[in-house]
Amino acid sequence: MSSAPEHLHPVDPSNGEPLAPVAVTTAEALEATVAAARQAQATWADTPLEVRCSRLRSFAAALQGDASEALAQQVAREMGKPLREARAEVRGVATRVESFITQAARACAEEVGVEGGIKVTVRWRPLGVVAVIGPWNYPVATPNNLVLSALVTGNAAVLKPSEFTPRTGAMYHALLTEHLPPGLFGLVQGTGRVGAALVAGDVDMIAFTGSIATGQAIMREAASGMKRLVLELGGKDPMIVLPGADLEAAARHAAIEATRNSGQVCVAVERILVHQDIAETFSQRVAEIVRGLQVGDPRDEATQIGPMANARQRDLVLGQLARARAGGARFLVEGEARGPGFYLSPSVVVGVTPEMDLAREETFGPVVAIQVVRDADEAVARANDTVYGLGASVWGPAGAETEAIADKLQAGMVGVNRGLSTAGGAPWVGWKMSGFGYTRSAAGMRQFMQPQSRAVRA
Repeated sequence: MSSAPEHLHPVDPSNGEPLAPVAVTTAEALEATVAAARQAQATWADTPLEVRCSRLRSFAAALQGDASEALAQQVAREMGKPLREARAEVRGVATRVESFITQAARACAEEVGVEGGIKVTVRWRPLGVVAVIGPWNYPVATPNNLVLSALVTGNAAVLKPSEFTPRTGAMYHALLTEHLPPGLFGLVQGTGRVGAALVAGDVDMIAFTGSIATGQAIMREAASGMKRLVLELGGKDPMIVLPGADLEAAARHAAIEATRNSGQVCVAVERILVHQDIAETFSQRVAEIVRGLQVGDPRDEATQIGPMANARQRDLVLGQLARARAGGARFLVEGEARGPGFYLSPSVVVGVTPEMDLAREETFGPVVAIQVVRDADEAVARANDTVYGLGASVWGPAGAETEAIADKLQAGMVGVNRGLSTAGGAPWVGWKMSGFGYTRSAAGMRQFMQPQSRAVRA
């Protein structure tokens, strides 16, 4: 990292126009931010859980009205998310606080046992300072899940937002710090160089959401200090559709969950594996639904699909679509890129084969990619033929047979005739290269703590 002043230059994805630059955190300022967090954490760790929870409840109460709307507008402006989705993201941050508090109470509870005349108490202690490196696709909700997990369990946190959404991160940070002791929640800004410096800094844990390659780099650096890790590293979620499924519900789920937030969702439906007997009917209905989706300015209340967050991601998706066409795939709906801005209307692609990028690499764009399978066994085999394992769903007749198919899927979260559950008691967890560690739930909270056993004579 350089000590010389530098700036990030975010742009408005809806028109490509530059937004106000944001100063990059210098090496000296980063070190000072982490040091302040460590100093504040010592007192915060000794603060009773109910007091920590009260602070977070104050934040949730404040994130209403004008503050909520301002943050949602910032998400729409800087990331390109349709305003209705941006509002839902911000509302979710406020409403999820109680779930974090409930799960933290369970996670922090002491466990006592007596064996052979020895009383053993297991206590859960905070780790110290947690570095949180956030993504651009959910620039409030995803960092918030990690930051609140750290804070409620007695840790300090230092957030580095994505370089594509720095002002959103700064606004979220300002809103939360109003309700916390000084220094406890720090903010640094910059590209991957700043993120790497934060990982290498005086922190005890890194909580990161992003690519496999960056996650692997973080693991290598963290190894030298045996720093704890929670990593969410993307997905290529399959959706299996079998005879006997409610095809209308399945088609609507496929169309919406593949294109929501312009497909820039870690648990987006990226691979649809549909039985040959219903493939034509299902595919045509999906195409009808997708044609009816409204693409437009994210600040327009009627917009369902806004621009992609940046030109790099749009071009990656266009490359996958071009290669699929060259490989023989057909387009029931053909997406088009247009400007100004980074717009890409949704595509529905059939005839996708297992070797295509659309079937193997994370797309992260508004694409409904459909493969035809002969039977459930082939569907399961294709679903599991991936390095990813974040989410999956199975759509078929209600009952044990469909649930047995779900049992065979190598994914951390599986829905049966529905999408994934985000209930507070369930962990947000990936399988294989989609994740390392997990969040939410009492067990997820304990990822941010260290167990300590104490033995005394009973």
